[in-house]
Amino acid sequence: MSEPLLSVREIHTYYGDSYVLQGVSLDVPAGTIVAILGRNGMGKTTLIRSVAGLTPPRRGDVVFKGRSLRGRPPYAIAQAGMAIVPQGRRIFRSLSVRENLLLPTSRLARASRTAADGRRTHWDLGRVLEEFPQLAERIDHPGGALSGGEQQMLAVGRALMANPDLVLMDEPSEGLAPLLVRQVEQIMKSVREHGHAILLVEQNFALAMSVADHVHVVSSGRFVFQGPPDALSREVDILDYHLGVSGSR
Repeated sequence: MSEPLLSVREIHTYYGDSYVLQGVSLDVPAGTIVAILGRNGMGKTTLIRSVAGLTPPRRGDVVFKGRSLRGRPPYAIAQAGMAIVPQGRRIFRSLSVRENLLLPTSRLARASRTAADGRRTHWDLGRVLEEFPQLAERIDHPGGALSGGEQQMLAVGRALMANPDLVLMDEPSEGLAPLLVRQVEQIMKSVREHGHAILLVEQNFALAMSVADHVHVVSSGRFVFQGPPDALSREVDILDYHLGVSGSR
């Protein structure tokens, strides 16, 4: 069996004296979506930040494409083939759609590397605009003039412009209307079909269950469930107590 694209090995992450992640482990194989579910404040975003090097774990290790990320700064982790779609989208509101999309192609951002998965699509401006035609229609509009759904498309498109092997997505459906949530679902499935892996943090239970190949439920910094979505849908106690969801999928 091939080595996973990303392997998180017993990481312990703190904010100051606050002990947030308490020995978390997971694997993300290439070309899959792995979802992290849990109530607010349980450590989901901290996991994303630990993987990206923004809040490095004090113990344990994060291994990406067979290499430890211990001690590597966030920019070097990004150059290794990882991109993030942050919570709240965090596009540059004063820059145009074009300028936002071109940021990952700057000389500072570029790095020579080999794709982990030969199926990956090469993304450039034309390819991203083909995938997101609404952005093509607003190519010269400032990011701040876009709707919430369009800003989310821009955040995803910006990440793809880096041609990553792994995309970290933190609450991509947050604040979106149901119709736009369905569009985000299709975007994630398309990203996977193009050969990218996704580590997804999501509060929307139905969305996560519809796209994920594997699901982890986190509570107080530890995983209380790990398995496929179908298995989680049968864990009534986990659904009720840790996710506030009643019934099956």
